[in-house]
Amino acid sequence: MVEVNKVKTNVWIVDNVVDKQHIYPQIKEAARLLQCGEVVAFPTETVYGLGADATNTTAVEKIFAAKGRPSDNPLIVHIARREQLESIVSDVPDIANTLIERFWPGPLTLILPKKEGVISDRVTAGLSTVAVRMPAHPVALALIRESGLPLAAPSANRSGRPSPTMAAHVLDDLDGRIAGVVDGGETGIGVESTVLDCTVKVPTILRPGGITKEALAEVIGTVVDGSAVTNEQEAPKSPGMKYTHYAPKSPMMIVYGSPSFLQTLVDKQRALGKKVGVLTTEENLAFYRADAVLACGSRHDLHTVASHLYDTLRQFDQTDVDIIYSESFPAEGIGTAIMNRLQKAAGHQVIVEGETHF
Repeated sequence: MVEVNKVKTNVWIVDNVVDKQHIYPQIKEAARLLQCGEVVAFPTETVYGLGADATNTTAVEKIFAAKGRPSDNPLIVHIARREQLESIVSDVPDIANTLIERFWPGPLTLILPKKEGVISDRVTAGLSTVAVRMPAHPVALALIRESGLPLAAPSANRSGRPSPTMAAHVLDDLDGRIAGVVDGGETGIGVESTVLDCTVKVPTILRPGGITKEALAEVIGTVVDGSAVTNEQEAPKSPGMKYTHYAPKSPMMIVYGSPSFLQTLVDKQRALGKKVGVLTTEENLAFYRADAVLACGSRHDLHTVASHLYDTLRQFDQTDVDIIYSESFPAEGIGTAIMNRLQKAAGHQVIVEGETHF
């Protein structure tokens, strides 16, 4: 793996609503560094990505080094034009074309058979498939177009940490480890793209995200949920399947139960001298008595929870809590992605009201 030498991390501030971003000198400078094999973070509509030339193995190695990312964890390739897709995959099934017409640009990643000899094997973890998406963010699209490259881009954070939804999060994790950050303000959706495997008989969701299972089914019919990799020797086909992700520094548990039950858990820990945090929503913010109570959105609009989830997890790192209890959410629609991220952040540690806990 490429060693990380301390570097100056440039920060380029751009307006994320102005058209023709490619005329900005900041975009041109960032694109030039990408062409030179450097890594640059940039905003998408989901989270900030850490981009590098997907055809350049040395450049891709810098992503893994900066993040401390496991080598068998594949990366998503970001493109800005349809012809870029044709240059890196060997086949686009009819079902994939239908999805592209409906959801691209947007938070949907498609697993497709890769064209040999184009994308670095480090991007695909040696698999015969490649994950591709076209982001729906003017800065991301402008940067990809200006660079002329397909960009491998996982989330721009240290591996295992909550994903970044603003440039400050990127700098918290990667300042001095990457060439630059294009600061386009806060991202919108807040959780990563949905990853759909189009190389199997029935399209399979490998990672829930910004496009819900229900929305996909409306367009293409039957869609099934994929399971996380359980065999430690097996390479995952998608990011977010195998390893612990999104975790705050303090241990976290998800509570399935009433606010009153969650408060009893808080009280027990505080009686033992522990400092306790609670992740909740605006509706229950005033209910809890704990050392840090943070709301990540409204239970009446789970899109607000998705948008603020990672920032809230990072806010707990600014406290001195010893343990965090998180409320749970309905696992439907965008709630499926929220619970997927919370479960991984908690290392699948859950407490269920009515069950015996030791």
